[in-house]
Amino acid sequence: MRLPYVQDPPQTSTPDEARILADIQARRGPNPLLPLDLALLHSYPIAEGWNSFFGAIRAQTTLSAKVRELAICRVAVVNGALFEWEQHAPLLQKIGTKEDVLDIIKNPEIDFADESISSILSPKDIIALRYTDAMTKTVKVPDEVFEGLKVLFNPQQVLELTTTIAGYNCVSRILVALDIGERNNGADEWLKTRGLCL
Repeated sequence: MRLPYVQDPPQTSTPDEARILADIQARRGPNPLLPLDLALLHSYPIAEGWNSFFGAIRAQTTLSAKVRELAICRVAVVNGALFEWEQHAPLLQKIGTKEDVLDIIKNPEIDFADESISSILSPKDIIALRYTDAMTKTVKVPDEVFEGLKVLFNPQQVLELTTTIAGYNCVSRILVALDIGERNNGADEWLKTRGLCL
């Protein structure tokens, strides 16, 4: 970490800070605070907004867990955020996602025209990954990708997927810029094996 983490457990100096910390601990519970939390708690207002926003993304959308985690893991790969990958790939595995799906996500340049992909992933999964790639790699989304997205997702889900992808791009940029979790030296090698570099 390029900044020192706040101490764990974090110290609070106002009732408002104590409330914010309790809310973050409740969302993480029964697990301990993550290194990301210990970085964000340098600013209680930022940590509070973050907790609310990502609490909604993680637990209050209508997206399937698979689509959500596919998008998050793909963002982690494209941006070289190894810490993010290590937090979310196990969640994909926990819901029964097979290793061949993880192998597809880890490919830096997925060939979406490859018929073998459509035998492994659903059309919804594929368009979600195409949308994730466009948003993450170039920001601008081709009309053809967006039109495909609208066929398979309702407007609420389009917004939820968009905010999930955008949010986890934010996460990965903070993780990498501050070297949260001290994982970015490992990320260099991880990316090289996939033909990417930081």
